[in-house]
Amino acid sequence: MRYVLSLAPVVFLMAFLGIVIHVYGTDALSGGSQLALILSTGVCGLIAVLGFHIPWKTLETEINKSIGSVGTAIVILLLIGLLSGTWTVSGVVPTLIYWGMKIINPYVFLLCCCVISGFVSVMTGSSWTTVATIGIALMGIGKALGFSDGWTAGAILSGAYFGDKMSPLSDTTVLASSVVGTPLFTHIRYMTITTVPAVVIALIVYAVAGLFVAGHSAIDTSAFTLALQGKYNLSPWLLIVPVATALMIARKLPAIIVLFASSVLAGLFAIFFQPHILAEVIGAHDTTALTLFKGVMLSGFGTTAVHTGNSACDALLATRGMQGMMGTVWLILCAICFGGVLKASGMLANIMHLLLPLTRTRFGLVASTVISGIFFNTTVADQYLSIMLSASMYKSIYEKEGFEPRLLSRSIEDSSTVTSVLVPWSTCGMTQSSVLNVPTLTYLPYTVFCYLCPLMSMTIAALGFKIYRNVSNTAK
Repeated sequence: MRYVLSLAPVVFLMAFLGIVIHVYGTDALSGGSQLALILSTGVCGLIAVLGFHIPWKTLETEINKSIGSVGTAIVILLLIGLLSGTWTVSGVVPTLIYWGMKIINPYVFLLCCCVISGFVSVMTGSSWTTVATIGIALMGIGKALGFSDGWTAGAILSGAYFGDKMSPLSDTTVLASSVVGTPLFTHIRYMTITTVPAVVIALIVYAVAGLFVAGHSAIDTSAFTLALQGKYNLSPWLLIVPVATALMIARKLPAIIVLFASSVLAGLFAIFFQPHILAEVIGAHDTTALTLFKGVMLSGFGTTAVHTGNSACDALLATRGMQGMMGTVWLILCAICFGGVLKASGMLANIMHLLLPLTRTRFGLVASTVISGIFFNTTVADQYLSIMLSASMYKSIYEKEGFEPRLLSRSIEDSSTVTSVLVPWSTCGMTQSSVLNVPTLTYLPYTVFCYLCPLMSMTIAALGFKIYRNVSNTAK
């Protein structure tokens, strides 16, 4: 009976979200999904109090703890909105788009998106920072070249999460290795067995898709570049902003500091290079100090629109600033509440107990770990919580079965880290969807790397390739 009661809130949530998505489509994240999560939290809390006799105070304490765990992520999300607005209004993003269209061949564009995002993410250790900076520029280039948002966002995110998974600077990589007890670089080297085949297949898919996906000439790129050139002062000096950002990242400064400092620098460059743009976004006809101040402020926190005479270009250059991130923050808080109650009530542990019979074989153990990571991303809606829960649940089982801890840390990363962006109501899914302005369900089919990793992890487990016993060091 306890298993039925434990599954009830999850089933309710999935059913309600299915209805919401069917009714609202891509607008589901505008409020419908949030309400589904809150109602599911209520159902979960009711069952916890009446069915499991858990004191409400215990549930409330876990909710507060869970919200506190994503506090930094929420601040980063707001700063990403700030950066997006100031980088666009200052001319940094238009400059990157302009030169990107001049340099990148449309037929290898998707391949370049994945490679560039992957390189930047390995260097930064952060998929969020990668998507918020170079990702936004690549989305603009993709729109200008006529690629669908799904294909472009999918290639960007595949590269970004490859880097996030493999970089020694990545917090998820460090977390997964440390909670399991695997040396960091041992963990990274072992991940190449599943990650390299996955990313190679993804690159092949994007290379082929770039040759056949319609739309290379859907938009006149010359008209697009002329519109940018005629509206903005596309000075090479503007590249100081992304270069300075890269240097701060190279010095391993905290993400909050990097995003804030980069946004402030972009705001100063906007005053010097784009005073006419700042006047336009607030509807002024002068460039006084007050006008420039109000323009910079609005670009950081509010909605801006620039009219270039090219409708596609205008749509690309419209920004939402920090205000545009509030819907995502709202959704994160609702998802965290549901996950907190599910965890505090013991329902999460009950659900995961159902998977234990599958762990008696090599393949079953790895498959259970992968499935659990995806399940945790879906229920607790946060990849960090997913990593920690998977590690705490399976660590003793791997030890008992005699497998090396690096197998567990790899299996966790092959699921928890990369599939979080595929869940519309998870912190990663909501954030990347908001930053790129592409619904999660739109880019999901094209984020090839992210769903190849779990499949590759289970395939390698089935083959038994380089999976050793901890004691005998022989293949099981």
